[in-house]
Amino acid sequence: MSILVAVTDRAEGAAAVTAAIAEARLFDTDLVIVPLGIAASFDTAALDESGISYTVVARKGRGDRDPAEAVLDELEERSDVDRLVIGMRRRSRVGKMLIGSVSQRLLLDSPVPVLAVKD
Repeated sequence: MSILVAVTDRAEGAAAVTAAIAEARLFDTDLVIVPLGIAASFDTAALDESGISYTVVARKGRGDRDPAEAVLDELEERSDVDRLVIGMRRRSRVGKMLIGSVSQRLLLDSPVPVLAVKD
């Protein structure tokens, strides 16, 4: 069993990592990190401090491919992933009617249960 985490370079990405670390401890499993931000690098300090085993999927930033497709492709390739963790932004009342396109696609198209956390 593994937990896949879609990590943006915004506050909701940090919230997703924090929630994923808690889930990994709860289920005694490792993490697979898919960075979705513009930067090709990913700050692993929180993961290193947690002591949880993790793998960061190599991406070249947004230009690599559509972020939702990158996550869905990883889910398809990794049969050991049992859960997806994503971060979502807080929204106004009007904004709550609309979910971000990446979040919406992941919630609707994920073949595994999704844990969506707010920043």
